[in-house]
Amino acid sequence: MPPHCDTMDGPVVKAAARALAESDAALVLPYVPREGEDEVKEVFGKTVALRGQGDEAREVADRYFFETVVRIHRAGEGEPFTGLMPAGLDHGPVIPAAERAIERGSAEELVEVLCDVVKERATEQLRRLMQLKREADGDIEANRKYVSAMLGLQVWAHKLYQCAESAPHEAHHHSHVE
Repeated sequence: MPPHCDTMDGPVVKAAARALAESDAALVLPYVPREGEDEVKEVFGKTVALRGQGDEAREVADRYFFETVVRIHRAGEGEPFTGLMPAGLDHGPVIPAAERAIERGSAEELVEVLCDVVKERATEQLRRLMQLKREADGDIEANRKYVSAMLGLQVWAHKLYQCAESAPHEAHHHSHVE
């Protein structure tokens, strides 16, 4: 799961807040699987009705709507709902770079962030591997460590390649995406 689908500043809650602000449940429905649409619409209707009963009612109703949408979204990913996380969590460099790429219509920064991480990790793994190779001279246990690191690098590189070659929807499964 992208690390912020369940945060108060993540894309699911942002879409739910926009749906409430514009009184249009359809704005959040793309974030939930088809089988969850009726529940979202039902809770949306109740939320809209309760929002006019004061600030506290609005706050509770909005929170319930956000939790419902995120819970159904997570179910569509085949993941459990563990509650809404606060806004402002550190998601690392990739999620913000991906968000900026979407906003700007340019992958340049995202590619740079990803390439930097891959280069750093591959260099680190190869450095460790070569050290283990130097230490492996004739000792079976040392050779095992080297072989484990060698195969680990190859498997890591292959998985990274497979992920890079997969379509985005294959890397992040949703039951509501065909």
